[in-house]
Amino acid sequence: MSGIVAGCAVVTGGGSGLGRGIATALAKAGAPVAVVDLLPDGGKDTVAAIMGAGGRATFIQADVSRWSDVDAAIGGAVRALGPLGVLVNAAGILDGYAPVTELTPTVWERVIAINLTGTFYACKRALVDMVAARRGRIVNIASVAGLVGSGGGPAYTASKHGVVGLTRQLAITHAAQGITINAIGPGAVQTGLRANTARILGDDAPVMRGVGGDEAAVKAITPAERRGTIEEVAACAVFLCGEAASYVTGHTLVVDGGWTAR
Repeated sequence: MSGIVAGCAVVTGGGSGLGRGIATALAKAGAPVAVVDLLPDGGKDTVAAIMGAGGRATFIQADVSRWSDVDAAIGGAVRALGPLGVLVNAAGILDGYAPVTELTPTVWERVIAINLTGTFYACKRALVDMVAARRGRIVNIASVAGLVGSGGGPAYTASKHGVVGLTRQLAITHAAQGITINAIGPGAVQTGLRANTARILGDDAPVMRGVGGDEAAVKAITPAERRGTIEEVAACAVFLCGEAASYVTGHTLVVDGGWTAR
């Protein structure tokens, strides 16, 4: 399997952006992939692309903010594709980078529910299988906003800081069981997250602000003077899901062109 830990891979948020890129990259490396997403059109498109390239994949619709959905999704993935080896938590939405005085309670609750609670639910469910097997890889997609205070609005920033903290705690707890748990902190990458957030939040979606929509601002804040690519982030995820990363755990791998090195 080109070094990927044996077993199927479950990728939440696999219907678009980083989730799609990571799901595709894992499939290319030989893993059977369960694409989990709230939006069926994107999820099915990802599966079609994987299967069209000769890979093995299945789509499972789920809202990661609901425990029953996550429990059923991972159980369904195992039944369809075999024992669980890899979990990638890429499902997430934005808060529009709204200041706290403008952020609505509804948007706060939904961002935390999907970005943080959804990550917790998927880790909790996956670890049932991984602890029993004494092997596994979990990669949680965080953000530079999980490390600094200027990378997003209050809900997004809080959720991604929570993902980083959850990753560290779980990594320490399960390090002796053959399971590694890491996070990736992307910087400015064009992923389609703004459009997906609008679809998921509907009438509650805030106006999107922040540096992500401004090429000049991205260039100014990033020493590499460009956006990162989905492929660059996916390559890091594939490494962390591999046998070669067996001694890497509790780490947040920043992929940001030097943004947080300033």
